[in-house]
Amino acid sequence: MIIAVGGWLACGGADVLPDLGTLAKKPTTDSLSTAFSMCDGSHRANCVVDGDTFWFEGEKIRIADIDTPELSPPRCEAERIKGEAAKSRLLTLLNTGKFSLAAGFRDEDKYGRKLPTVFRAGNSLGDALIKEGLARSWDGARHGWCQGG
Repeated sequence: MIIAVGGWLACGGADVLPDLGTLAKKPTTDSLSTAFSMCDGSHRANCVVDGDTFWFEGEKIRIADIDTPELSPPRCEAERIKGEAAKSRLLTLLNTGKFSLAAGFRDEDKYGRKLPTVFRAGNSLGDALIKEGLARSWDGARHGWCQGG
């Protein structure tokens, strides 16, 4: 399989593929904004679900580059507290000004959520949550936020 792909690429097949750098390219301008609120049982428009998921213009978005503590349900009180803090902080970050959504290598997850990275002025909002201790870099696996997990 690897040999076949390598041969295909060597014979010009790469010309039909998009440049991998463009798939993860940071946007140059921030043009998106709205007034976000917290999602509740029936409200699913321009609202924050948790620290890494929000609804924007009718689409559910899971921020691709981070993982935050679970709220549905949290596995311990410490996870609930940190999850609520991450949710509140994401709400503040989204409401601070214009932002951009940059598609990554996958457009959607298995739940149908869009998987962009969220940027403002070329900086990932996910990175801001990581620096504040409210998120971890997404590595494809869920990790516990409770002691020993």
